[in-house]
Amino acid sequence: MHTNALIEEKSPYLIQHAHNPVNWFPWGEAAFRKAREEDKPIFLSIGYSTCHWCHVMERESFENERIADLLNRHFVSVKVDREERPDVDRIYMTFVQATTGAGGWPMSVFLTPDLKPFFGGTYFPPEPRYGRPGFAQVLERVAEAWKFDRARILESSREVIAHLSKAVEQAPGAEIPDETALKDAFEAFKQSFDRQHGGFGGAPKFPRPAVQNFLLRYWARTGNLDALEMVFATLNAMGHGGIHDHIGGGFHRYAVDDRWFVPHFEKMLYDQAQLAISYLEGYQISGDAYYARVARGILDYVLRDMTSPEGGFYSAEDADSPDPLRPEIKREGAFYLWTRKEIEDVLGEPVAGWFCRHYGVEEHGNVSEDPHGEFAGQNILHEPRTVAETARALGIAEEELSQALDSAQRKLLEARSRRPRPHLDDKILTSWNGLMISAFAKGAKVLDDSRYLDAAVRAADFLLRRMYDGERAALLRRFRDGDAAIPGFLDDYAFFVQGLLDLYEAEFDVRRLDPAVKLTDAMLERFEDREHGGFYGTAEGETRLVLRMKDEYDGAEPSGNSVATMNLLRLAEITGRDSYREAAARALRAFASHVRAAPVAIPQLLVSLAYHNGRRRQIVVVGDKEAGDTRAMVREVHQRFLPDTNLLLVDSEHARQSLAAYQPAVAAMHRLNGAATAYVCENFTCDLPVAGPARLSELLKQ
Repeated sequence: MHTNALIEEKSPYLIQHAHNPVNWFPWGEAAFRKAREEDKPIFLSIGYSTCHWCHVMERESFENERIADLLNRHFVSVKVDREERPDVDRIYMTFVQATTGAGGWPMSVFLTPDLKPFFGGTYFPPEPRYGRPGFAQVLERVAEAWKFDRARILESSREVIAHLSKAVEQAPGAEIPDETALKDAFEAFKQSFDRQHGGFGGAPKFPRPAVQNFLLRYWARTGNLDALEMVFATLNAMGHGGIHDHIGGGFHRYAVDDRWFVPHFEKMLYDQAQLAISYLEGYQISGDAYYARVARGILDYVLRDMTSPEGGFYSAEDADSPDPLRPEIKREGAFYLWTRKEIEDVLGEPVAGWFCRHYGVEEHGNVSEDPHGEFAGQNILHEPRTVAETARALGIAEEELSQALDSAQRKLLEARSRRPRPHLDDKILTSWNGLMISAFAKGAKVLDDSRYLDAAVRAADFLLRRMYDGERAALLRRFRDGDAAIPGFLDDYAFFVQGLLDLYEAEFDVRRLDPAVKLTDAMLERFEDREHGGFYGTAEGETRLVLRMKDEYDGAEPSGNSVATMNLLRLAEITGRDSYREAAARALRAFASHVRAAPVAIPQLLVSLAYHNGRRRQIVVVGDKEAGDTRAMVREVHQRFLPDTNLLLVDSEHARQSLAAYQPAVAAMHRLNGAATAYVCENFTCDLPVAGPARLSELLKQ
């Protein structure tokens, strides 16, 4: 019955609202001009297509004719996909958090026609409940205030922007923080560590892989076993918990409890990418095959369900899906939950009994944390015990049980595939694809699996073909349905460059370095704060934003500043360019006060700080890439956790000349007696070359 301007958009989230009775506009001049001409405030609603409470607010309010009438009469309504426009989201999320003390999605913000915020919140129910005012009441009161108290609103909006502008701009520190900052961060994480259940803090518990990244590197730097044990405990708890999809692989967004049991069932690409790396690094350090198994499950899930025909990676899968028995009803987790009878019907006995014992399946359901009865009679699969413990309890051999569970997993996956699937957000984002390229490259290196290298190569080639303008060294952010659009943000440049560098160290194609260097140069030109250091999230010249934000928080995703700083340091080692190291130093000084005041907020930036202040090594292997001796030397590096090491390969005259253009010393590096040879260098000073993986291993232990 209704169609609005969102019908012309590509974003799945915006298209979901294209038939609301609300007269939605996308973010853009048409909406802003209408607000100015009609002298109306803007109602800005921000969310994303796999957001559970966004769906709830749509059903309750945006499909409600009375509420739609209020919006259409008194406001210009604008809908934004936060994943397409993180710049808009960050500005108004900062405002909502500053004024309400909380944030989240859907985000609901009221703006003046010149885009200054004056009131906001997150989810509003249609009528008062949950201690929240009803949305209809909010709309009526804001409309009344705009009519009768306009001057106060305008003054308040100006003050808010002035305050936020001042908060964004902080003077840089005089010096780059030292080792004390790393120790302070470690102690803070140690204080918040949940020794009983793993992870940090209480419920709800979100994976935050940047914390694992920092702690593993702190252990490598200091030998502090507490750092290592916190990571292993967290990886074990998440991997055995209900947040892990034990049938299809991959991880759900977060757990609503403190023991990682009841998940919010949404699956995000950026979580898969970062968690795969955490488990791969856990495997490198411990040799525990369990971590390799979990990592493979993540990567195989993305290959199977999240990869486009052209090679790019999709963004997310929804938490909600149609109930298999009542498809007209959508329920959170419907795709993933099991009754005991369903498992028995698929597996038969005795395997069904073994499976249920191991994965905590109960006759009447295993979810006690269910106040609304959504999971009645259903089971969330988790592993309350190890395979060895289950085998002992059942009185069977561990190997027999392990094989039976593997077979059961495959059968249940096939059975589950016949259920109605959750909504797939099939847009392809450059930034998140960069993270996933890094994960597949790491998987290829650590697990020596060519499938993962192929996936990383295809994705990188897709982005370079569809999202990259080589002449301008410019990126686009989003691809969907044949359309590439939206100029790239800092995250797109930083994460894709990181992916290219990681891919180079997996496949050793020097062609990856050229766009990495060009994009880094473009990033410095378009995003760097030349006065204070660090990087803005948006390029210079954007005129439709009331603030130019500089984000440093390493949350569900690492910040663009953290990754950009690390890229600069890595490229300084690869290319020998002091200008990159100096830009990284400016960024570290820019956030020096944040490092000292709140180090737990920026663990990925601390990784860059540790790299800057630490012992950086470069390994150059000279040999035929396909020859056994060269492969053995490369594997010697790949199997180790060497976070402060860059690996280069000279396998042809072209590679030699290309690398020598950056590092002239490479021109003089040759094989010893025709054998693959490694040069291990520190701060551009090299040890004597060695041939053979055993000799290289000795050097790497020093």
